[in-house]
Amino acid sequence: MIPVRNYPFLVGVTGGIGSGKSTVCRFLAEMGCALFEADRVAKELQCSDPEIIAGIRDLFGGDVYAVGAGGVLLLDRRRIAGEVFSDSEKLLALNRLVHPKVYEAFHVAADRAARQGNTVLVKEAAILFETGKTAELDLVVVVAAGTELRVQRAVDKGMGSREDILVRIAAQWPQDKLIENAGYVIYNEGTLDDLHKETEKLYAFIVQRALSCRNNV
Repeated sequence: MIPVRNYPFLVGVTGGIGSGKSTVCRFLAEMGCALFEADRVAKELQCSDPEIIAGIRDLFGGDVYAVGAGGVLLLDRRRIAGEVFSDSEKLLALNRLVHPKVYEAFHVAADRAARQGNTVLVKEAAILFETGKTAELDLVVVVAAGTELRVQRAVDKGMGSREDILVRIAAQWPQDKLIENAGYVIYNEGTLDDLHKETEKLYAFIVQRALSCRNNV
């Protein structure tokens, strides 16, 4: 176990669609890290935060929402994805609307992690460098893989057609640029067992860095 310090070591994990970043984060959580899933939080806020809901209606039209069973608000995410990944201005507008709220939620999670004695908090985010909020993180990890492999993984998960996935990849930061800005890189081009072993190495690296930070406090 990592000795507890008075604030968590903050690790950002990112990577393009189909890279395997979510699996790496799941492994890290199983190894004992607290986990903040920025993309999941963003989706929840899009159906619960009045300011974000109003902004999305302004951007995409009021009919982009529907009311489901029990009065639950439902968002047509497929329609939004189809629009933002072919319209960079709409994508930027949506990000400007949602990400400040996600940033606030991350700080709440960091405070909670500190109170609960968690030594490491992992922030999983598809968009990390793009938000300009990496300076507060102790380490940024990029999960990478070849384009064709990423496309196939995304298609196999039902995330869209090959053409859909390629459009989404084109709208994201180039993988080479992510790697250039990373503090640690995992290349996920093998088996799930291979990825688990690489995540174990990452965890050991995080432990070492966290201990170093604690000793320097």
